Amino acid sequence: MKYYIIAGEASGDLHGSNLMKALYKEDTNAEIRFWGGDLMQNVGGTLVKHYRELAFMGFAEVVMNLKTILNNIKICKSDIEKFNPDVVIFIDYPGFNMRIAKWAKERGIKTHYYISPQIWAWKESRIKDIKRDFDKLYVILPFEKDFYEVKHNFPVEFVGHPLIDAIHNRKSINSETFRKENNLDEKPIIAILPGSRKQEISKMLSVMLSVVDDFPDYQFVIAGAPSQEYSFYEQFLNVKNIRFISNKTYDLLSNSYAALVTSGTATLETALFKVPEVVCYKGGWISYQIAKRIITLKYISLVNLIMDEEVVTELIQDDFNPKNIKVELTKILEENHRKKLLKKYDDLEQKLGGIGASEKTACSIVGSLK
Repeated sequence: MKYYIIAGEASGDLHGSNLMKALYKEDTNAEIRFWGGDLMQNVGGTLVKHYRELAFMGFAEVVMNLKTILNNIKICKSDIEKFNPDVVIFIDYPGFNMRIAKWAKERGIKTHYYISPQIWAWKESRIKDIKRDFDKLYVILPFEKDFYEVKHNFPVEFVGHPLIDAIHNRKSINSETFRKENNLDEKPIIAILPGSRKQEISKMLSVMLSVVDDFPDYQFVIAGAPSQEYSFYEQFLNVKNIRFISNKTYDLLSNSYAALVTSGTATLETALFKVPEVVCYKGGWISYQIAKRIITLKYISLVNLIMDEEVVTELIQDDFNPKNIKVELTKILEENHRKKLLKKYDDLEQKLGGIGASEKTACSIVGSLK
């Protein structure tokens, strides 16, 4: 059968790659075209567009790049028509994907959504579009099943969180080897995860690095995003006691003692690697002013949302400053605080279910087509 997959960012590329592996295993004759990244391309199939060309963050940035976005939608529709797939599989990335889904559904193409949009956070009115435009929805957070089925009377399938698969399936690396290969010394590592888009990295990284001199007994290591060139990061690397590693975030987290993490999927990844973290976020002024008026969630990090309590500290907008970073980072380096936090991380993993999200989703997709 023929599968068309659309993933528009780094996390979608990761989960898309594991889904593709499962699809090829479930359907040995599978033909796949996709929008995604390097990880998906390494699995097989045909890459149409890389997510680097799709990454626009925030309300203002989207408006500024509207012409490019509309052109990408046109290209995508045309490519789907030529490929004539049995199903289009959408992975997160709702602003783009929901437009394509409406068009595809109107043409009788089956539409499956893996990692559904976070309408429980904002734009809950989108439930009408989801009910109309999607044949199947696969959710990855435990509270989403009740949200869709109980609150909105729309059946969905909870498959567990694919990050557990991604972490479970990775090849582990010896700590000594990792340090040697990346020119790191024996000091404990504090990982810095500033995001994957240029806009957020520019806002986050210099502030994160402002506390480096306050922690001389640790080495700070920046996790470079695969979507960005090294040359972009050079402007931030003139700080003493800073190291830079690109496209090895999981290896870095598995060898880290603590982390400063930009809000997003990385907050959950860090928790699943059992690394104490401080969650950070600062958006553009216009984007932030709009967002805080329409998003009513108590928390911004997935860790706190899933646990429904403040497990990790969130430093948002004006609270994201050198003084607060120093205070909160000092806390998570303290042994008793760490023990309590790591116990909460164990509870978090239990809530997310076990391994097998990719396989469950692939099996359900293939089974529904047969």
